[in-house]
Amino acid sequence: MSGERLHQLILAPVVSEKSTRVAEKQNEAVFKVLRNAKKPEIKEAVEKLFNVKVEAVRTLNVKGKIKRFGGSVGVRSDWKKAYVTLAAGQEIDFLAGSNS
Repeated sequence: MSGERLHQLILAPVVSEKSTRVAEKQNEAVFKVLRNAKKPEIKEAVEKLFNVKVEAVRTLNVKGKIKRFGGSVGVRSDWKKAYVTLAAGQEIDFLAGSNS
């Protein structure tokens, strides 16, 4: 897989109460990924970008919600979420570069 594809594959970490709980208890990281991303690609991308050992990857497609915008109805985009299980002793720190 090309290096360019690796950088495009992972869009953003998912920071929520559930993803924080999963990270603490089950040593997993949660990412928003491209809709056409496959599990082996996600595994390779996380291992190369964050220098960690990945044990497993679980993915799920999140359906976009229907929302009202004034008088009109709109639909949020569908997206794909990946739960990445890290090997024992491995960790990804998303707040390492922040100044707060």
